[in-house]
Amino acid sequence: MSAQTIQQLESARSLALGDGRYYPTIIPGVLPIIGYSADSQGVDIQRWGADFLAEAFASPAWPADAKENSASSVLPTLKDYLENVDDKNVTKSVVQAAASVYSLVYRHVVSNPNDAQDWQIMSSIKSSILRRMDKAAPGVRICCVKFLQQVVLVQTPGIVDPRVRANQLQHRNSTLNACAQRPDGSDISLALVPRDHPVIPYASLEAEGHGLLDRLLDIIHGDHRSDGLSRHGLAALTGYSDGLVITATLNTLGMLMHRRPIAANKILNSVLNFNPLKLGNSPLTPKNKVILKSIERTTRALLMNIMKRNPENQINGRIQHYMERMHRTRLDIFDESSRKRPAPSEPTDGLDQAKRQRVVSEAPPRTDSVPPLPAGDVSWRQLYTLNPEGSTVNFDVQAFKDPEQLLRIVVPVLQSVEAKKLDHAINIVRSRYLGLSQAAARTRTAPPAPAPGPSPEDDEEYEPDFEPEDAEQGINRLDGLSPNDFPPQPGPATALAPYKLPEAPPLSEQQVQKYGDQTIYRAFGMLSAVDETQKSKTTKSGFNRIAATDYGRDAWVTILSRLATRANAGLDDPDNGVKEEFAVKSAKGSIAIGEAVRDGLYNYIIQDWKRRIDVAISWLSEEWYNDSVLAQSAKKSTKNGTGNHVSDTDTPKGNYQRCALRMFDGILGFIEHTDKILLRFLSEIPALDHEILSRLKIMARDPERIDLACSALQYLYMFRPPVRQIVVDTLAEMWQENERAKPSARKLLLRWRPEVLGKEESATPSMKTEGEGQVVKESANGALEVKAAS
Repeated sequence: MSAQTIQQLESARSLALGDGRYYPTIIPGVLPIIGYSADSQGVDIQRWGADFLAEAFASPAWPADAKENSASSVLPTLKDYLENVDDKNVTKSVVQAAASVYSLVYRHVVSNPNDAQDWQIMSSIKSSILRRMDKAAPGVRICCVKFLQQVVLVQTPGIVDPRVRANQLQHRNSTLNACAQRPDGSDISLALVPRDHPVIPYASLEAEGHGLLDRLLDIIHGDHRSDGLSRHGLAALTGYSDGLVITATLNTLGMLMHRRPIAANKILNSVLNFNPLKLGNSPLTPKNKVILKSIERTTRALLMNIMKRNPENQINGRIQHYMERMHRTRLDIFDESSRKRPAPSEPTDGLDQAKRQRVVSEAPPRTDSVPPLPAGDVSWRQLYTLNPEGSTVNFDVQAFKDPEQLLRIVVPVLQSVEAKKLDHAINIVRSRYLGLSQAAARTRTAPPAPAPGPSPEDDEEYEPDFEPEDAEQGINRLDGLSPNDFPPQPGPATALAPYKLPEAPPLSEQQVQKYGDQTIYRAFGMLSAVDETQKSKTTKSGFNRIAATDYGRDAWVTILSRLATRANAGLDDPDNGVKEEFAVKSAKGSIAIGEAVRDGLYNYIIQDWKRRIDVAISWLSEEWYNDSVLAQSAKKSTKNGTGNHVSDTDTPKGNYQRCALRMFDGILGFIEHTDKILLRFLSEIPALDHEILSRLKIMARDPERIDLACSALQYLYMFRPPVRQIVVDTLAEMWQENERAKPSARKLLLRWRPEVLGKEESATPSMKTEGEGQVVKESANGALEVKAAS
């Protein structure tokens, strides 16, 4: 019974969550069910009821005025829960609901002084909650802190508009006009209560509000126990529960400072006198560390929000000093407790042998002397040779005839060289190259040499030779430069050996199929990306037009159609015979690629066949043309080889009929009785046979599409004379097989083949009355004439 009741209550709750306007209707209906008198329902119903009330009065979708009208009705239920139910979950929800209801009942009693009963019940609820403030479970105490915040907000003066003072003096006898008006109309404070209110005494409420504020501030200092015993600061914390209550209290102070400026200084002074890290004097356990960090971060967030809300406040300097002191204290507590003995400061370069740390000292790179380049012209081999006495100097790489073998040797060798050594060697070669480039530039711009002869000044000048130290200095200077800092300079002239890229390895059939499918996929992706409304720029039409002169949709359709039909021409195996219907897969790679293009075209058309019927006609025209060319080639080759002429019946069928049947069957299920586009499809495809037109008989099985099928056959009979015989045969079969199609088929068969209708039906084929006053008469040439009846 309890489960069924909760299910019904949940349905009502879901309705209210969807639209807050249903709360005033649902609450009176559920109160008799969730009340304490219905305790036989079990504690589950009471838990649901308490949660529902807390959720309802905290919902922002329910207007405050409607909440005020319903607040008085739930007070007896909340009082019964607090006095008679000991379940912790029920108590938590009831306290939260009371925190939301308190301000509503307060404003209701202020507006209605004669309603003293609601205020008495609310006062009883408030006293019960305040008694639980110090002895209840941690979760309940946190909810009590929230209730205490709401009581302080209500019972302390808010922001009063000074313009109301004159209005109060003029209307002293009016209770409503004596209420202080605030800039924020939703703020409920002590300013609403007139001094002479008979139910709510102004002075008593104000004193109680300031007293509850002191009690709220005493929570963070530890002096809030009701038994008279003093708790000196956080050092007397008994465990995790006190940390939760202190954190919840700090979270409520920010709103109180923002909405009650009259108490802002008092709250801020209390917070600045609060030491959240006082517990650090006792032994730090993991639990105490978590409590300290949580309280310290909450305090810091509170003070930072105060500074951001009013950046120009003079007290911000005091707050900043407090936060810096708290930060230093935090570092001293947590860093000192986890700090190990610092490592002694010892030289790491010299590696003191008496007592040293276990470190890996990397010796500085050894700078070898760079051999100078020989005088005169320098070849590429001399430029890149760093060790003239090495064993690899005279090694001729041209001995490797296969470049692949040389690559298999050089690449692992380069990978095994250390990066620093390789960079050092590159810088050496770079300095050589730069020196040669500068020398060549000076040679080109140097003035002509003077006449030979001894000069006394030449003996006194000192010109040092090129020494290894100069090269090393150049290398050290070039180590910090990037490759872009060196402009290209002409190097030593030498002939380069011809280089030829290796041929790509042959592809397997699986790879050919894979790459072909990927190409087709990209081609259809480009076709789908082209706007279908884009007109082609091709001026010519017909088979003599250029396949693609632009990148429009028509060009891509033509390319793909011819890729499917003409690219594989001559690659089919003549021994395979006629393919099965819709058998589009093949084992051969080239043929499979063509069939993949056909599958892509078919899927592209089917996605929007009404707008892309022209693509289907173009594709089928290409298929028919390709089959015709292949059939003529087969006849000529057979006649030249054997001397016998091959009849049309012996010619193997191509892909046109298979693709046309597949396309017709694909769109057949989507054709409606109003789709005249079917007439265009049947009239423009290049060839029709009995098998294709037999699909119209299948379409005529639908009573709504009988007229469309007969209209299509009539259209083909009139405008495609070569298929008249096939049309009449199809129409006769439809008349014989489909009972519902007989009336529509009979009208056409009377003109074209009346003998099919039998003796009774064709007894008077020449005369038929059509409506009133008209006669249909068949002339000698088979045409129908309509004349007025006499």
